[in-house]
This record gives sequence, structure tokens and C-alpha cells, in this order.
Amino acid sequence: MIGFLQNLLDALSLGSLYALAALGIGLLFGILRLVNFAHGDFITLGAYALIVPSSADIATLLIGGWTWVALVPAVVVIVVVVALVSDALIFRPLRTGSAPTLMTASFALSFIIQNGILMIYGARPKAINLWSGLSDQVQIGPLTTPKLDLVVIGVTILLMLLLTFFLKRTRYGIQMRAAAENFRMARHLGVDANFVIGLAFAISGGLAATVSLLFVSQTGTLTQTMGQPIALFAFIATVVGGMGSLVGAVVGGFAVGIIVVMLQAYLPPDLRSFRDAFAFGLIILVLVARPSGLIPTRGLAERV
Repeated sequence: MIGFLQNLLDALSLGSLYALAALGIGLLFGILRLVNFAHGDFITLGAYALIVPSSADIATLLIGGWTWVALVPAVVVIVVVVALVSDALIFRPLRTGSAPTLMTASFALSFIIQNGILMIYGARPKAINLWSGLSDQVQIGPLTTPKLDLVVIGVTILLMLLLTFFLKRTRYGIQMRAAAENFRMARHLGVDANFVIGLAFAISGGLAATVSLLFVSQTGTLTQTMGQPIALFAFIATVVGGMGSLVGAVVGGFAVGIIVVMLQAYLPPDLRSFRDAFAFGLIILVLVARPSGLIPTRGLAERV
């Protein structure tokens, strides 16, 4: 039982990252019907914002000289600005296009960002030591876990509560919910479409930046494709949870995290290299039983 609880705690930590990334993807899909495949590259940009192209020496200065209170907002602002610029230059002119057109544009943006990182930073992976103190172990009853796992879970819960409050209790949050429910009707009722979509991109970018910081703290390595695996599993989580449902995105994120960690823990050693194949097989079974996801939306309005 102790071993199972230990694995469950690890699964909740991984599922938290997937849930945060899935929220960023699901938020844009709910309003714009955009499956943003560049979301993983926003995560990558948040990590590379910690260093300069010539060397990683400045990373030590940045992390050592700045407290997390200053560092986190700085990275978030950088990624949010990139997300807003992407919306203004790429997605806004294509807003009346079809869903495949928007998806193709997001693919193109993803490749542009990846190749831009290659041109500026080079192809060699870079090591970075971010908040090394969070790797210290803490004892919770019979369980032992790094502080970072607790931080990841705590940050995820906090951000979900803040986002829930924003969407349900604030004027702009209610406008975003209305746009996600019926975009055409929301526009007729006076909702500023450009502002609501820009706000969704900003929140999505902020969530991507948070994921990048937490992920870098775990791995300590930067590559130009580091955000893609997280974005892939996050996209799967949004499908499993229910496309367009933010609650479903969170549930799907934790579900995918639990599946991956439990398979890694309990598969026979000679089958663990095929963990992802088993995980996707289980996900297919879930979708066969629930084609619309675990928590489907009441209906998806057509984007204007």
C-alpha cells in the first residue's frame, strides 16, 4: 500500500503538469476552436527565457540574483507577449478561416519557434540549475517525496482555483465563458471578440510559462523540443477529458498522468520500454467507451 501511495503521489505531480498544459490548450479551443500545436513551443520559450544565446553563464546570474518573486513574473511576461504577438500576427488575420487552416497555422508557428531557437541558441542541450533546493526530500508520514512534487501539485491547485474564480466571478471571465458557450451570440450581446481571444491567449501563455518553470526545475535540461511531449500528452488529456471542457482538461491531465506513472511502476521490466504504447491503448479504450470525453461540454457553438 505504501508503494502504491508513493506512486500515486508521483502520478499527481506528473498529472499536474499535464493538467496545466491541458488548461492552456483547452482554453483556446473552447473560444477559438483552435488546437494550438505551438503550445509546447511556448513552454520551451519560457525555459529558454532563462538564458542568453552565447552561454549559460547568465542563467546562474539570473537565478542567483533574482528571487522567484521577480523571476516567475519576468518569464510569464515574456511568454505572454509572444502568445499575444502570435495572435495578432498569425491567428487574428485567419480568424474567419476554417479549423484546418488555424491548425495548419499553429503547426507552422511551432516550426518557426523551434527553428528560431536553433538559430539563436544552437542545437546543443543546455543545463540549468533552477531552484535546486526543491529537490530535497520531505517526509509525509510513511511517504518520501521531493519538495518539488508538492510545489507542482500546490501550484496547480492554486492556479486552478484562481482560474475558476476568474471565470465565474469576474466580468471578463464571464465574457470568456459566454464566448466559449456561443461565440456568435456573445458577439451580438456586445462581447469584444478580439479582447476575449487576446485574453485567452495571454492566460494560455501564462500557464505555459508556469509549466516551463516547473518542468525545468525537474529536468534541469533545455532542448528546442522539450515542450512537445508535454503538449502532446496535454492534447490527449483534453480529448480524454472532453474537448472544450476546462474541468475535463484537468481531469484528463490527472488521468493521463496516473496511467503513465502506474504503467511505469507495475508493468513487467521487459515491457516498460513499451509504456507509452500501453498508455495510448488504454486511452483508446476510454475513448471507445466515452467518445465525447469524460466530462463533455453541453455543446460546441460554431466559431464565427
